[in-house]
Formats: sequence, C-alpha cells, structure tokens
Amino acid sequence: MSARFLCFALVSIAILIGSCSGSGVLSQEGASGTFQKKIAPFPVYDSMEIAMEHPFLGGFNAPRPQFVDINGDGDPDLFIQENSDELMFFENEDSDLNWQTDKYYDLDIGEWYRFADLDQDGDMDLLAEQPYSYIRYYRNDGSPEQPDFTLVTDTLKDTNGEPIFSDRQNIPNVTDIDCDGKLDLFIGRLDGTIMRYESVGRDDRDVPQFELVSRKFEGIEIVKQIGTMHGANTLTFVDIDDDGDQDLFWGDFFEPSLLLIENRGSCSNPGLQGEPQPFPSSNPVESSGYNAPTFADWGQDGKQDLLIGVLGGAYNASRTLAENLYFYKQNANGRFSQQTEQFLHSIDIGNESIPATGDIDGDGDIDLLLANKIDPGGRKSSIVYKFENRGTKENPSLYQSGKLDLSNAYHYAPALGDLNGDDLDDLLLGTWKGRIAYYRNTGSGFEKVDESFVELERGSNSTPALADIDNDGDLDLFVGESGGKIHFYRNEGTAENPDFVLEKDSFTDVKVGHRSAPTLYDIDGDADLDLFIGSKTEGLLFYRNTGAGNNAAFEKEPLPTSITTPRLAAPQFVDFDADGAADIISGGRGGGLIYYQWTGQ
Repeated sequence: MSARFLCFALVSIAILIGSCSGSGVLSQEGASGTFQKKIAPFPVYDSMEIAMEHPFLGGFNAPRPQFVDINGDGDPDLFIQENSDELMFFENEDSDLNWQTDKYYDLDIGEWYRFADLDQDGDMDLLAEQPYSYIRYYRNDGSPEQPDFTLVTDTLKDTNGEPIFSDRQNIPNVTDIDCDGKLDLFIGRLDGTIMRYESVGRDDRDVPQFELVSRKFEGIEIVKQIGTMHGANTLTFVDIDDDGDQDLFWGDFFEPSLLLIENRGSCSNPGLQGEPQPFPSSNPVESSGYNAPTFADWGQDGKQDLLIGVLGGAYNASRTLAENLYFYKQNANGRFSQQTEQFLHSIDIGNESIPATGDIDGDGDIDLLLANKIDPGGRKSSIVYKFENRGTKENPSLYQSGKLDLSNAYHYAPALGDLNGDDLDDLLLGTWKGRIAYYRNTGSGFEKVDESFVELERGSNSTPALADIDNDGDLDLFVGESGGKIHFYRNEGTAENPDFVLEKDSFTDVKVGHRSAPTLYDIDGDADLDLFIGSKTEGLLFYRNTGAGNNAAFEKEPLPTSITTPRLAAPQFVDFDADGAADIISGGRGGGLIYYQWTGQ
C-alpha cells in the first residue's frame, strides 16, 4: 500500500487535517506494515511525576502560535509554527488539545502565517510569507466548519500594482481598526514603525486589494531597552479592556516584555498615540525577547486569555529554548496571572537532542537517555537526562528521573551497549570536540573509565552507535560527525574487553551533507544490519546492507518509509513494548523527541 493510498483510505482524517503525515509501507523482520506518528504512545512523566499530555511533539525553540476557531464549533483551536513551511494543528475537543498534523493542509507558509477572514464571508482565510518577504494569500473556499484552502496569489499588491513587502522576520496582522467595515492590514517594520493598508475591495481574481494609508501609523515608533535599537517584531490587535476598540500588542526582538499600546480613542476614531507599556501591568512578561502573542477565551468564561510564543530575542535566547509557550489566564479582576511556561507539556530539554535507549537498571525493560546541545539554564555544559521505565516490559511508562553526573562538555551524544559482559548497558558519550568517553554501568550509576576512549582523527560532534556488524559476538562502533562522514571502528577485542580499531577504508561512500547521526537495524528481515543516518538538513537517509555473511556493504536507497524527521535528526530503533518490532524515535533541533510506531499489517 502506498502512502498516497493510505491517505485516501483515511479520508475522514484527511478531510480534517488536509494531509496524511508520517506513514509508509515497508517490511520489518519479514512482516509488512507502516510507521505512524504518535504523540502519546505510552505514559511519560516529568521530574515532578506529572503526566505529559503531548510527550513526543519534538520540542519547540521558536513557536509562533495563533488561536483560531478553524472548524466553527465555538472554541479556539491552536496552530503553531516551529519550522519553515510547517504548520502544526491542534484541535480543541472539550478544552483538550489533540494533535492532528505537523503540516496543516500541506500549506506552504514560509516563515510566518496569519489566519483572518480576508473576504469577510464568515470563514478563515490565510496570509503567509512568500519567500522572500512577500505575502501569499490562501482563500478558504470551504465553510466555517469545513475549510478548503486555495492559493489565489503568491504576492499581494497595493492599488498601484506594487508588491506589498513585509520583512520575513515580522508577523503582520489584520483587523478593522476604524470599524468602517473595511479590513486593515498592518505590517511592523524593522525601524519600529507600522505601515497601515486599508482594503478597497477585490480584483477580478477575487484577490484583496489594499491601499497604503500610512507609512507610520499613529506615529508609533517602538524604541526600547538597548539604546535606540529596533528589530524583528510581531503585532496583534485585541480589545483587551472591553471598551469597544482594538488595542495593540507588540513583541520586539529587543524587548524582553510584551508591549501594550492602548487605544484611547473609539471604535470609529482610534487613538493609539500613548506610550507603550509592558504587559501585564501587574507582572510584566520577562523573556529572552521577540514575543509572539495570541489571545482567546480559553477558559470559556468570557475573558481573553493570553498565549505567548517566545521566539528568542536579544536577551540570552538560549534560556528559552525549552520553556517558551507562556500562558496567562485573565482573572475576574481583569489581572493576568501566569499559569505555565510550557503550555503544551512535552519532552523538551532545549535543542539538538540525541537519544539513547537500553536497559540501564537491569530490570528487563528499556530506559531512555536524552542529551542536549547546551543546558538552557546554566549554559556551561550539555546535560544528559535519564528517563526511567517504571512500567513493564510490554507496557512502558517513562519517568524523568534526574541527570547523569558527567564532566562538562558541549554536544553530548550518548550510545548504550553492554561493553563488559555484565548484562548492564554501559555508556559511550560523544562530544563537540570529537572525543568519545567510556562510562561503565555499575548498577547504581555510570562510572568514568576513559575520557578519550575513542577520538576522531578529524572532525567534531562525534555521535556514536554500537552494533555487532560482523556477527562475531561483540559490539563494533560507528561514529557520525560534523562533516557528515561515518567512521567505522571494528572491535578487535572481546565482548568483555572492547578494543575499537579504526578502519579508514571502510564505508567511505557513506556520507550525508552535514552532521551525521548513525543507527543500525535489520529493517528488511534478512539477518544483517542496515544503516540509517540522521542529518542536519537531509532528514533520515537509508543504506541497505547488501553484503554477504559477515562482510557488510552499504548501498544508498530511498528511505523505505515516508516518515518525516526534524532538522538535526538523531534516530533510534527501539522496541519499547516488546512486541518484536521496533518503533522509531528521533531527537532533533527542537530538543524533544518524535515517535513513529510500527503498525503491522
């Protein structure tokens, strides 16, 4: 069955989300089936033993959220953009957000998006970036309950026929600022000013036409914090004080807070000349800057609540790599109180996550280690987090249970395997400098054996993987690195005392463009190990083992499944539920994990 046919078969889902994400047909250990993306395949708990609702979202570094009632059921759904041209959709079902897709309707949105009823027919249309820095227009030809998007133009133009330009770092907005029934388009500029366009109808292709009204709307010029610097920005309009007119919220690269410019005029005669004020007034937002706000009556109590995506600005952006979806609830007295900095509760340890799986504690089930590039809080080292499996062999439950005590280094890359024959998985740990340390599993923790057990002759970002490639009963070593090569070290020692020897002439044709992360698994059931490599920008690459007997040989082939992996993919095959078929997990740039579950046919 092809991925295209699978999408057709799942027509009810396809109608809802507009695309079929993360499935493909292949053979695994002789059985046909598919990999399907799962957000919560089994329970995962944080360090406070609180269950994560969305553990395997993949993590966020710069989330751009918008609340939209996209299906006309009266409650706000949630869209989030983390990556270029990808729009995640979460449907609101009784105040529970359920992930539906990472690429809503396969819409190409560039670096930003904005839903608005551009043609004022009662359903939500879409504006998005046309690279580079122009504006696409998708018209919703469906209904409020069942959207259907058509790309009408890739470049909005003004009444003079000139393309409307919006720097791709800025997220514009649409509202009827003066209540005359004509929508206004607002574009923040890098100099801290705002351009206002007003709708003058639609052309013969039904494309909205806008006339430039002001190059410096209301004389606004955002100048804050660092001298007189301006920067990338977001802007949102909402009647936050319930006085019948639209107030303006501004997030700026050089502003750690969210700025409110109150509309002190009226609906028909707006006035926004006041001094920008940090918001909320009683407890202003204080982030790394470049805050993207969206409002919705999340509690269904008639009051607008606030969600902020922290994109990371001028104030140590690394500190908000993990916690960057701030949610504020509006209370009965009109004040806002922060509820969480991680509105979507998921595995997220910062950025550039790399997993390793194995039985760390000798209890017969699979545990998880997850490393990041750098600690968002301390910035002095990477961290390897431990997720202990407290479930059973068939029914896993992962609990975040502390960090490994390791020497300070950046870009940790862990690999697990029994290197001394005691039935406990030991740890090899790659680092940015190209060294691989060896830590022995003592049963109660990991004890350093050798800081430089293996060291690359050239290259950095060593990323190890252990596998018995020659079927001699001991583990051999594959190492990815920054340049994209795979270095092979054959174990010339024993299963109890490894001696990894570099074979410079082995697998020289195996390479990706940049940042290789290898893993090995017999995907075709022919009793030899095939090679999968995560990469910086090429996704997951596949090399089939076409060798004979104990002599491996790898040939590049198309990936035998249509799964999508993130940038800086770091894949692992793992059978968490002991059903005899491995699933796929992958770390990536976002600092979390994605999970593809094998579904046999």
